[in-house]
Amino acid sequence: MKELIYILIGWNIVTFLLMAFDKYKAARGKWRISESTLLTASFAMGGIGSFFGSIVFRHKTRKWKFRILLPIALLFNLSLIFLIWYYIL
Repeated sequence: MKELIYILIGWNIVTFLLMAFDKYKAARGKWRISESTLLTASFAMGGIGSFFGSIVFRHKTRKWKFRILLPIALLFNLSLIFLIWYYIL
């Protein structure tokens, strides 16, 4: 069980850093990470990292997709964690 928690924490750190890296590249007008990749990573159990990365780096906060889908991804991830914890463990 501890391994799953460590994997989840590590993945959310990765998604947080993806937002930072994309913001860094955007500020310099260079190659970017696609929006679909960022959103897929957040729905694939990286919602916490993506959501906080968006807030901390003020990245993608004006895009309607991210204003709507990042909180949904966060709620989806938290709901799934709760369901696994409640029904399986």
